[in-house]
Amino acid sequence: MAETDDVFPNSLDARLELLDAKPQFDESGLVSSRYNLRLNAGECALIECRDMGQAALFADMCVGLIPLGDGHVRCMGLDWADLDERRSNALRGRIGRVVMTGGWVDLYGTHMNILWPQLHHTRIPIDRLQSQAVHLAVRLGLPGLPVIPPNRLSAMDRQRAACVRAMMGEPALLLLEHPMEGASVSLMDAFLSLVTDLRDRGCAVVWMAPDESGWGDYASDATIRLRLYDDGLFSMRGS
Repeated sequence: MAETDDVFPNSLDARLELLDAKPQFDESGLVSSRYNLRLNAGECALIECRDMGQAALFADMCVGLIPLGDGHVRCMGLDWADLDERRSNALRGRIGRVVMTGGWVDLYGTHMNILWPQLHHTRIPIDRLQSQAVHLAVRLGLPGLPVIPPNRLSAMDRQRAACVRAMMGEPALLLLEHPMEGASVSLMDAFLSLVTDLRDRGCAVVWMAPDESGWGDYASDATIRLRLYDDGLFSMRGS
């Protein structure tokens, strides 16, 4: 457990900065190209990536889970390479993520799956976390905080629960791996409303999807639009 005050973001620091970041291919699976990206508070990058497995590895790099051969990856002004385990955990407590693989542990109830990352990485009281989780769940169309195991939820309700988990705490950075795949119009609307609320409070967003349909009309609200290829990140025409 770590104290999030250790990594409280300075408003002048980029929420996410990749500076000539070159992953070690043998250790990561990412091609050893150089990646560059800077997102300030409230900004949003929409990234088109045909291979969502590659997108997941890119997100791993953003949260300091992939060793670099060169360059830097910084979150909230802090370089992952300079942080010990305690401070890395504290920093990850400020990052929300929707993962393509789900990341669920079916031995436990969905409510514990949702609460556990914040319980592990922060010292936020559990009653406060539970209250926030219920609020987010209702806004996303759940009747409350689900307590049955994730594998007993419908696919759509697991999707809702994944979004709740990612938005817990007060994230300074949100990493989204195709979060609205097959979503209903009502879920998309509720999700976009929450994303907008977070951005208004200074959260930066990286939203990845295989194509533009993954974020729909939200493209007009993005700060930058990119494509992720084997050889790096590239601006989309008109971005």
